[in-house]
Amino acid sequence: MRIISGTHKGRRLLAPKQLPVRPTTDFAKEGLFNILRNRFDFHTLRVLELFAGTGNISFEFASRGVPSIKAVDSHYGCVQFIDKIATEFNFPITTVKSDVFSFLDRETTPYDLIFADPPYQFEAQECAEIANKIKENNLLKASGFLIIEHSKHTDLSQIADFQEQRKYGGSVFSFFTNKTHDNQTSQNHSA
Repeated sequence: MRIISGTHKGRRLLAPKQLPVRPTTDFAKEGLFNILRNRFDFHTLRVLELFAGTGNISFEFASRGVPSIKAVDSHYGCVQFIDKIATEFNFPITTVKSDVFSFLDRETTPYDLIFADPPYQFEAQECAEIANKIKENNLLKASGFLIIEHSKHTDLSQIADFQEQRKYGGSVFSFFTNKTHDNQTSQNHSA
């Protein structure tokens, strides 16, 4: 895997072979970051990566100047690898070794952008549970996005607050907004 852009553009990272991961392809990652670059000022973001694996997405955000990133994974080897690279490159990444659902139950910090890359065998209802926990615990800021990466065989368009999806080969990114906040704002303005 490599970092596509930013201060560490072109750097190749070799993760230990025994990690139970499926890193986002460079092709899909490039497509995703082209979308995000047009929607966000990376230098002001607070980012959360769930099911972080090798930290591939966190490293890309850090290289592009994101000042605050939290990476969550339940596998000790993954967390250890992310910590090693973050220290080596002086990236502002904090790791948390935890089951993602347990983490979401106790987290209180709201984020501008949450990226989740659960195992591809996750069903739509398991992905919906991720989105629901984020919503219930108010973990997405008003103008924020939740992005779930999933297999092209899974359809997440029926999950609340779905906005759009983008396909890159066998990978799909589904985007969700904080519509609850949008509805409350419009109701307050009309009152």
